[in-house]
Amino acid sequence: MFICKGSVLAIVYFGLGSNLGDRKKNILGALARMRQSAIRIQKVSHVIETKPVGGPKGQNDYLNAAAKGTTELTPGKLLRTLKSIEKKLGRKKGLRYGPRLIDIDILIYENKWIKTPKLTIPHPRMLKREFVLKPLKEIAPKLVKELLS
Repeated sequence: MFICKGSVLAIVYFGLGSNLGDRKKNILGALARMRQSAIRIQKVSHVIETKPVGGPKGQNDYLNAAAKGTTELTPGKLLRTLKSIEKKLGRKKGLRYGPRLIDIDILIYENKWIKTPKLTIPHPRMLKREFVLKPLKEIAPKLVKELLS
């Protein structure tokens, strides 16, 4: 953790995905809004295109990316901030693993392990998803190596 003006900044890794509308614009818009909130984005992976995993048949391919940032927000407040960003970008509630304009997941928050009905950190399925691991490995290769060992 870093100390900044008396506040603790947590290092956080995010996964972003979109398979509706202008997918790249959706991801870039999410990153821009994250930067305008209490999240300081430090690194962003390249955007990759992947096939949908799970959910209904016939979905469009996804664009996915990973980002590293810092925040003073608690995990719960960070989740509410991300859900607000998704909503402002036009995301509506839909099918689990279904198509979406934008999806922003908290993959890792410092070294915390959290399991509540609304939030699980580390993200419970990230190690099984190449669309998460590939961009995350680009920005944090040592972290991914540790996670997989």
